[in-house]
Amino acid sequence: MPDTVTGPHIPASPSTGERAAHRDPNVLRWLAAYTSSMLGDGVYYLALSWAAVQAGSPAQAGAVMSVSAVPRAVLMLGGGVLADRLGPRRVVIGSDAVRCAAVLAVAALLFLAGPGLWPLTLLALVFGTVDAVFMPAVGALPARLTGKGQLARVQGMRGLAIRLSTVVGAPLGGLGVAVGGAAGAFLLAGVLIAVSVPLLICVRVGDLPEDDTPGAARTTAVGDLAAGLRYIRRHRVLAPLVLAIALGDLGFVGPLNVGLTLLAERRGWGAAGMGWVLAGFGTGAGAASLLLTVRGRVPRAGLVIGCACVTGAVAIGALAFVPALAAAVGVALAVGLLAGLSGALCGALLQTRSDPAYLGRVTAVAALVSLGLAPLSMPFAAAAIGAWGLGPVFVASATVCGLGGVVALVVPDLRRAELPG
Repeated sequence: MPDTVTGPHIPASPSTGERAAHRDPNVLRWLAAYTSSMLGDGVYYLALSWAAVQAGSPAQAGAVMSVSAVPRAVLMLGGGVLADRLGPRRVVIGSDAVRCAAVLAVAALLFLAGPGLWPLTLLALVFGTVDAVFMPAVGALPARLTGKGQLARVQGMRGLAIRLSTVVGAPLGGLGVAVGGAAGAFLLAGVLIAVSVPLLICVRVGDLPEDDTPGAARTTAVGDLAAGLRYIRRHRVLAPLVLAIALGDLGFVGPLNVGLTLLAERRGWGAAGMGWVLAGFGTGAGAASLLLTVRGRVPRAGLVIGCACVTGAVAIGALAFVPALAAAVGVALAVGLLAGLSGALCGALLQTRSDPAYLGRVTAVAALVSLGLAPLSMPFAAAAIGAWGLGPVFVASATVCGLGGVVALVVPDLRRAELPG
């Protein structure tokens, strides 16, 4: 059965009918749980990388780090079905419990014996498999915590949590390695993930409307998946929105992950310079999340998504032609601001325009194109840069990214899409 409400609803604001998310204790409990889990993820990835390098060759370490991508991509759509069948809160609690147990088991093993590749590979496989279930459920959960008018604000709060985990997670992992080696870092990651479980247990979620409960017309898991894909394909906002997300991420991943490293090397900026550019991007994305957290709603969301994507694409293309580091940091700041704004608004529109019974599957499809398929462009981007140079590849990637904005601007239903007031 899907999740049900545990305890009474929090009173709504008399003026809007909804309590502001940043003042809602229920939402703040979820945010604390999510932040702790993401911090644990950041520590885990650093610990896994460190342990893999200590246990094998660089090539073997790279293989261990990439193992989790396969089950994540293959099983993501099934994870969306599971989130809709069981309820996102229950799935997130179970996922964090499994991830915590797996990380702590490897920490104990490394305390008792030297590091080996096989437990690290197994851990990466478990994490990738659980992530395929965790990610759709995490995306579907906010819509069950608060009203639709607060979902843009929740996306901003979630973005701030992601930025915090990115900035703090790696140093925490490094501290764990310095104090207790890889085992100590894994222990710290497990504790941080464990903190999220009791917080999530205390989070209250709303029921699905009775007529929309997935179990009411349930067939098989395959039938549920097919129904979810049909639902997206026939939806006049979600179908072009998913396409816009796919194009935006496909054009964004290559330049910002592969191209930036090569750009910093060829410009002579070095690792420190690349760090400053990444910091500019992170600052811009954080500012966009803060803006949504404070405002709670952006008018004409569909139009803003299209304009932000197109403008951000121009900034991505310009990044390859900026000679000075300070100017590159400024351009990266603009890219982060525009990408963060469009990404958060896309997430809010996905949640507000989806039938709650299908939200797990809708989130799974969006996560698959963003986190499963878009990273596959990275080796092609690297090869293309070697063949044609940085400028043409950045421009081509920016064009693909801009096409996502064009979709948002030329499809009338998406362009006119609004977030609830």
